Amino acid sequence: MEKLFLGCDHAGFELKEVILRYLATLSWPYQDLGCDCAETSVHYPHYAHKVVQAVLDNPGSRGILICGTGLGMSMAANRFPGIRAALCQELYTARMSRLHNDANILVMGGRIVGSGLAREIVHVWLTTPFEGGRHQERLNLLDPDTVQKEKIS
Repeated sequence: MEKLFLGCDHAGFELKEVILRYLATLSWPYQDLGCDCAETSVHYPHYAHKVVQAVLDNPGSRGILICGTGLGMSMAANRFPGIRAALCQELYTARMSRLHNDANILVMGGRIVGSGLAREIVHVWLTTPFEGGRHQERLNLLDPDTVQKEKIS
């Protein structure tokens, strides 16, 4: 079980609390990087950056980010090389984000995904392995150095 780092903004706080309780039932190791309440408006990029940095500093770890729609957190997290943040609002994309894309950050929308579905998404995302093979070749193409070396036609 790799460690999980979780972060949210005020709009994702309630769903983050649901996920933290669920992770505790699984005895999954995690660290909550904030925010700490739903009542105070905060800037989602601050919490996305905290989770991204923790994932990058701890090889093999993963993260979960939650904001209102998941869009802002996805955009903020995916700006960093080595991060593959997947916005998942149902089970199929959660499974495929791991199986084919080796997503290391799961993103959900607290105003979009209900608590029961969120627990299922987290379960699928945590338990689905990366398939590798041709998918690893494609992930390598996301590396800016690789893209510079190859001609894209």
